[in-house]
Amino acid sequence: MVSVSPSTWQKLQILYERILENGDKRTDGWLLVYSPLPVGGIFLCYLVMVWFGPKLMVHREPVNIQALLIIYNFSMVCLSAYMFYEFTVSSWLASYSLLCQPVDYTENPLPMRMARVCWWFYFSKVIELADTMFFILRKKNNQLTFLHVYHHGTMIFNWWAGVKYVAGGQSFLIGLINSFVHVVMYMYYGLAALGPQMQKYLWWKRYLTSLQLLQFFIVTIHTAFNLYADCDFPDSMNMVVLGYALSLIALFSNFYYQSYLSKKTKLA
Repeated sequence: MVSVSPSTWQKLQILYERILENGDKRTDGWLLVYSPLPVGGIFLCYLVMVWFGPKLMVHREPVNIQALLIIYNFSMVCLSAYMFYEFTVSSWLASYSLLCQPVDYTENPLPMRMARVCWWFYFSKVIELADTMFFILRKKNNQLTFLHVYHHGTMIFNWWAGVKYVAGGQSFLIGLINSFVHVVMYMYYGLAALGPQMQKYLWWKRYLTSLQLLQFFIVTIHTAFNLYADCDFPDSMNMVVLGYALSLIALFSNFYYQSYLSKKTKLA
């Protein structure tokens, strides 16, 4: 008999089925987790917003959304603080190791608590796409940089995969550190939204960028160590995280240089 190799479409179907079936069964039923299609649709809508939004606002006045920005930013401070607390307490009570922590796929209380905060962290990245919409409505198109769009657009995919396959384990450290950074970041934006009178208290923006860079260096070192250690955590995930962290180090370093160092050079 002549064997017939599967077509490209059939191969894609097989791949898609593997993506669906090989995930963490504990999280499969949670919102936006089982299939990559919903988050893929969100991503496409995001790109359409980035492309079409500024064109729609060209002949319109900036929208005054000060009250919304205040509520949004301080709400994100609260959500980030909650996630930081949950990551910290869940990992502490479960005696997590900073050097090697496999995922506990059981449905015991502590592993489920960690999985739930991982989901909230993932969902927070979906919420944070609103940052871009607010820039567009306020006609702050200079803020729609490649760094901004790349970071916001890719984080939802990274953490979809995190919750789908590794809701816990080594990935907890990324969520813990990033939640802390976002408490500081959204506090800054919340204070800035209160009005120009707050500018004299916001001299520390440069240090916020430094803090963001520091988190990527910590994640890079942590992931690189785990990648070469004998640890029961997927190397594929570690490789993705390592590559992503390095890309953000490059992009944020360039932002830091352009925003703070090159200006000083020009003034000298």
